[in-house]
Amino acid sequence: MTALGGAVIDAVPPGVKDWAVSLFGTADKLALLAGMALGIAVFAAAAGVLELRRRFAGAVVFAVFGVVGLAAVLTRAQVTAAAVVLPLLAAGIGTAVLLKLVRGLAATDRGGDTGPRPARRGFFQLLGGTAAGVLVGGAVVTVWRGGAAGVNEVRRTLRLPAPQSPAPPIPAGADIRLAGVAPLVTPNPDFYRIDTALSVPVLDSREWRLKVTGLVEREVEVSFEDLLAKPLIERHVTIACVSNEVGGDLIGNARWLGWPVRELLAMAGPKPDADMVLSRSSDGFTASTPLEVLTDRRDALLAVGMNGEPLPLEHGFPVRMIVPGLYGYVSATKWLTELKVTRFADDVAYWTPRGWSERGPIKISSRIDVPRNGASIQPGTVVFGGVAWAQHTGIGKVELRVDRGDWQPARLAPGISVDTWYQWQLGIDLQPGQHEVQVRATDLKGTEQTEEQRSVAPDGATGFHTIRVDVKT
Repeated sequence: MTALGGAVIDAVPPGVKDWAVSLFGTADKLALLAGMALGIAVFAAAAGVLELRRRFAGAVVFAVFGVVGLAAVLTRAQVTAAAVVLPLLAAGIGTAVLLKLVRGLAATDRGGDTGPRPARRGFFQLLGGTAAGVLVGGAVVTVWRGGAAGVNEVRRTLRLPAPQSPAPPIPAGADIRLAGVAPLVTPNPDFYRIDTALSVPVLDSREWRLKVTGLVEREVEVSFEDLLAKPLIERHVTIACVSNEVGGDLIGNARWLGWPVRELLAMAGPKPDADMVLSRSSDGFTASTPLEVLTDRRDALLAVGMNGEPLPLEHGFPVRMIVPGLYGYVSATKWLTELKVTRFADDVAYWTPRGWSERGPIKISSRIDVPRNGASIQPGTVVFGGVAWAQHTGIGKVELRVDRGDWQPARLAPGISVDTWYQWQLGIDLQPGQHEVQVRATDLKGTEQTEEQRSVAPDGATGFHTIRVDVKT
């Protein structure tokens, strides 16, 4: 089912993807799986009805199901023997259960049963058979995915080396400690997850390899052990999803441990005509990152650690990319397996033909975390607080305005670095009634956040985050 779901994710147009993310957030994959499970149940019921009406018609439907599932599996980046067998096995079990139930109903009908009508009893038998099929399928998938337990154990016992260059200390006052404002450093369990993997890839770090290919003087391959032996650095970096709406929460700040990507690329020696690196995930996802961004002095990392521990499986274990200043869809490849040095004119990444820009620099943005939109509050001084970001440039100023009046400067806390978000707060005296409050940020180069309202496609949303509050009389 995960292969079929992956094929669905690949096929849907950008607008549908944006709608799903905005509606379900990080539960988008769970919603897809639930919808698919419901669809399969309806499909199985339809097959039963067809088989009752015409011999082997339902069996043909199950056969088609198996072929479609097999085709979906063959489109995936990593095709194993078990993955190929699963849809065929599911179709075979479904067909066998269906034929047995239908033949049993026919025999009962011929026997002149005087109890409840066979069709009614058969309906419940078919339901039971479907449930049994689901249980069998679940057991098979559980066994097939059993390797995750072993990899989790490897991850649990892994001890990451100390960084040669530790993260700079967090400046005093950087955390305003205002209730309701996003934590300065996002805990791993709360960190957003948006990717194309319907099931989390399970990679054994002992077998993992990263290849550098393409327009290079020499191809390079490194193991996880090789990577850990390098002079690692640790940095706080805020990353964001391009699907993050204005005021959204698909953004987080973490302390990452890794080896600079530029060091690995230097070993390979990119050729002069190269201008892009196409990073590839184990599940086939690709991202197009400008070569100059990966070779300048910013701290683009091959990350192995997150907030003091090995990367969680769902965040890319054993290795992912972290690139300050770019949206994740063009930089933050998880479950990394290959870096292909190439040109934008010659290769396209996963999201480019689906309507997204091939380059995705992060836009200046800001958010009001407290009070919440629609809050009912007491009159007097109301404390507003939130975050602002312009990764790899830094924030110089945050301002608020009430009811489209004059802009008022907020107290901007010092940032950890220009690659992270900044917290801010401002107390404003509000009279009773309904009020509209907006926030805007200005980066350290003096560029103001734009007021123009734009959707997330093709390269990130813009506009002022706007909330409305009701001050009680």
